Amino acid sequence: MNDRAALDPAALSWAAPEGATLSTWMESRVARYQTRRYDWDTLKFQADYDPKYRRAQMRYVGTGGTGVAKDANTVPAGHFTFSTMVIPAGNVGPLHIHHDVEEIFFVLRGTLKVICEKDGERWESILHERDLISVPPGVYREEQNIGEEECLMCVMLGAAKPVTPNYPPDSPLAKIKR
Repeated sequence: MNDRAALDPAALSWAAPEGATLSTWMESRVARYQTRRYDWDTLKFQADYDPKYRRAQMRYVGTGGTGVAKDANTVPAGHFTFSTMVIPAGNVGPLHIHHDVEEIFFVLRGTLKVICEKDGERWESILHERDLISVPPGVYREEQNIGEEECLMCVMLGAAKPVTPNYPPDSPLAKIKR
């Protein structure tokens, strides 16, 4: 273990495995597209409630905030998670809140309407290709694909293991068990 890992437990994900060559270590930190698969089941409980919530996650660093406990096919997360998300045309990422982390959406393809709510105020904006939004902790957010094609975006959460988000108390999703 290096000195940084002794001071910062999250740095353990960065530490070279005992006896590993630089080549072996660095290859263990590469997540190749060819080895990824879209996980349409990670948020299936939402789509089972309403098909408009159907979307898929492809994980690269850590497991994100979707409630997936473990994915051995990801680079270990030190301080953030990174995945891509596909939202089919007309579908929605429902209103939810992360109390512990900032969440970033970066649109790679498509058109995304983002709605944010806090303390009775509502704000919305349209994001296009290569647009980004950083939603602070404690702000509700919803993503709607308002385009004619699927929306592909990068999603980053600001912790290695974010707390699973909550839904507004009046949302039917708040009562569903995962």
